[in-house]
Amino acid sequence: MKPKAVFNWSSGKDSALALYKTLQESRSEVITLLTSINKEFQRISMHGVHVSLLEKQAESLELPLIKMELPKEPSMEEYRELMNKTMSEIQAMGISQSVFGDIFLEDLRKYREDQLKSIGMEGVFPLWKQNTTDLIQEFLDLGFKTIVTCVNETYLDKSFAGRIIDRDFIRDLPKNVDPCGENGEFHTFTFDGPIFREPVQFEIGETIKKTYPKPKTNPEDEDGAYVFWFCDLILK
Repeated sequence: MKPKAVFNWSSGKDSALALYKTLQESRSEVITLLTSINKEFQRISMHGVHVSLLEKQAESLELPLIKMELPKEPSMEEYRELMNKTMSEIQAMGISQSVFGDIFLEDLRKYREDQLKSIGMEGVFPLWKQNTTDLIQEFLDLGFKTIVTCVNETYLDKSFAGRIIDRDFIRDLPKNVDPCGENGEFHTFTFDGPIFREPVQFEIGETIKKTYPKPKTNPEDEDGAYVFWFCDLILK
């Protein structure tokens, strides 16, 4: 029997491609999706996508969805407690694997694997160490469609928010930006592709600027802020 798996679904392109590969390879049986959302705003953290669109995605993917609701600014302790509670409930479903769309963030993978190992679960990474230029081309060749919902102003200006990712988008990216946004340059919402029963219908809303204070490594560090542009999507 194939091991049962929970799929960590961000709503974006890496998740979509990783889920596609997981389903194609048939090494794991995906039982449910798992997504962390901001409890106060009912939006996916960093992606800024409203939960109504997330639910429509899951419906089109024909998979159950578990939403882990996080407080606005959770401490690491709060996050760990919520995650442990959620994963205990998931384990009770006979699930032994947790699948991620991570590509090359070593520290993040180690953290995920250490946390899973402590409760007797295994991490699975279908896209790990693959070339990101090849991955985005494969994503487009397969017929997936995704829109940029958030950009980090350190790397990209406001004009990139709300753009559909196509070959023109890839050509327009600055040289220092990863084509899959693997350094946090941008985040996406995938609304159609070979794993969807039907496209998720939405309208493009306003683009909003948000700033977040930079964490200080030392007390003498100067105050600073990260600037992000979020393109709001409205479910039709």
